[in-house]
Parts: sequence; C-alpha cells; structure tokens
Amino acid sequence: MSQELYHSQVQQTAFHARAAAACRTNEWGRWAGFTTVTCYDNVELEYFAIRNSTTLFDLSPMMKYRVSGKDAEAYLNRLVTRDVGKLKPGRVAYVVWCDEAGHVLDDGTLFRFSRTDFRLCAQERHLVWLTASALGFDVVVEDVSEEVAALALQGPTSCAVLKNLGFEGIENLRPFGLEERAFGGGKLTISRTGFTGDLGYEIWLPPTLAEPLWDALMAAGHDHDIRPIGSAALDLARIEAGFIAANVDFMAADQVVRRNRGRSPLELGLAWLVDFEKGHFNGRRALLREAKEGSRTLLVGLDIEGNKPANGALVYYNKRREVGHITSAMWSPTAKKNIALAVIKNPYGATITDNLWVEIYVLKELKWDKLMARCRLVERPFYDPPRRKAVPALDF
Repeated sequence: MSQELYHSQVQQTAFHARAAAACRTNEWGRWAGFTTVTCYDNVELEYFAIRNSTTLFDLSPMMKYRVSGKDAEAYLNRLVTRDVGKLKPGRVAYVVWCDEAGHVLDDGTLFRFSRTDFRLCAQERHLVWLTASALGFDVVVEDVSEEVAALALQGPTSCAVLKNLGFEGIENLRPFGLEERAFGGGKLTISRTGFTGDLGYEIWLPPTLAEPLWDALMAAGHDHDIRPIGSAALDLARIEAGFIAANVDFMAADQVVRRNRGRSPLELGLAWLVDFEKGHFNGRRALLREAKEGSRTLLVGLDIEGNKPANGALVYYNKRREVGHITSAMWSPTAKKNIALAVIKNPYGATITDNLWVEIYVLKELKWDKLMARCRLVERPFYDPPRRKAVPALDF
C-alpha cells in the first residue's frame, strides 16, 4: 500500500480496465480519490437490472481498515455505538461512530474474522481519527484499502450467478454472514451484504484477482442478463431501501463548518444501533442527554403526492411554516411512489405528523413551476422484498 495518506492524483481501481471498456457513456466521478463510473449505458436500465436480474458495482474505493490485536474488540466497542461483543466471527454488522458531541462521523460495515481480527469499511477517510482513538489499547489499525478490491453483486439472480461460477452452497449464506472461497489460485471473501436493499453479495479479494473475477462473473451471468452499474443507479436503489448516505443525508461530523449541522444516530433514526448498556463509547454522554431531552431534528421517510421528485425541496407545515428539507428523493418505479428522505425539526415528525407539504420546483422547457404537494410520514424501507432475507436464497 502507498505510504501516502492522500494521493495527489486520481487513482484507478483494479477493475478500471474492465469498467472503462464497458462504459459507453464515458460518465465518471470521484470517490475517495479513485475514478468510478457514474453511468455505463442508461441509468434506468441499470436500475431495473438491480431489481430484475444481476448487477456488478465496483466497491473498491471504499475505505477499509484492518483492526487487529488483543484489545481489538475493546477498542471497537469504545469507538462504535453498538455492542461489538455480540458480533460473532464470520459475521458482519452495520455500525456508526460519533465524536464526543454525539454527532455521526460516518457509518459503515464491521467484519469480524476472528476474536482479534476485524475490518471496518467506510465511505470517508478516517485513519487519523482511528489511530488517535487507539491510544491506550493493544491494537493495530492499518489502512488496507488498496490491498483489498471489492465488487458488489446485487439483484434477484445474483445467487444463481454465484452458483453458476461454482460456489455451491452459497445459497445457505445468511444475511450479514461471510465465508471464504477459493478462486483463480487464490482466495476471496463473500459477504451477504449490499447497498441496494435487495438480494445480493459483496466480494472482497486481492487486486490481482479482480479482472479474472469480473470476467468469470460476466460469463456466469450471461443468461441472467448481468450488467455493470454506476453510482447513479445504485443511489436510486439505496433510496428505495431507505439507506442513508454520508454527506448527502447527513454531514460527517468532522467536515461540518457549523457544529449544529452535525447529526446524531438518534436524529438519523439509528437508535437501534446505540447500546447504552455496553459501557462507555465515544459520544455516549451526549447521546444519553439527547435521549432524555429529545432530539433537535428527525430524519423521516416521506410519501409525496404526484410524481415529481422533490430533490432539494423544503418541507412546510400548513403550507406556511418551514420545518425541514429533503435530503434524497426519487420517483420509485418499483414501489410506484414519490418517495423522499427528509430532515425536519422536532416536534414535526414526532407529535405533529399531519398537514405537511413539500415545495417542489419543476423545470419545464426553461420555465420553473412551483408545486405544493402534500406528503405523509411512512416507515423505511420504502421497498423491502422477501428475497432480500430468504435463506436459502432462491435462483429466481
């Protein structure tokens, strides 16, 4: 791995050659210092592939930190809000970690390989924070982001594709489970995780096996209409799943200019990830105080009338009082609803739940029209197919 914490130029992932060959639109973006595809061919086709067949998404830019040593569990329990002691080897958990004000620094997945060996995956760079937090613990924190390539295989036929590749018995892998498999003269790790809210897997492997794996999956999935997808289609699927994204639905606490712009797990609807009984952790005192006094804001799911997405819209009470704003929005082709995630001020969304409206501006041939659309609070996820959690996973 490069000894530099930050690179001076945009890097290419181990899958870049295959992604570039498949990217007909030449639409690229940046993620954690790497160049990634926004759209390969057509966003709508890629979205429908997630819900009806099998898709590939290059996860390699995700930051990956190995945490190992005698105090690895104790260190991680001090860092994240949920009880790491309940996470068994061979399992994955969704976690968040906070600063001392109880504001979320990031969310991600925590892999437990053994009693003393973990991997923490996150969207943002956190090596400095993780290293500083390790003071006093017998633990080693290493940035292994460039040593581990990753590919998300998502969609209702994803299990069938893995079985076609020769991974027999993979249908018995439980959600948030992981197992090691032989491939191409080496080994890779398959976890039943993903960011689409559908049946799917994430595959973690050495960069030397990246291109052979891509080719093998494309061949194994040919009859299932497998296709690579970009970040634009993935974003639509994650909104339907009700998943939040850092610096979209909340600002990372170490990146805000105004301290009150940070958000706590309680404000983000992640109270189920906060275990006050496990002992002290970063932000515990602030979160206990918030649990007693109430949260400033709430992140809620909205079902909005009409079919015009409410991206960037304001939320009003009784059409007059501004009470919040939309963070993510879309017309959901699968749920057949106009859905959104919104941050609104307490007590709206808690005790005041009626007479909420969204102010939507729609561009029609260079003319902006304003719509006031009624909305109602709904539970997340907006779309949750039974196949997502079924064991054994079906072939469809």
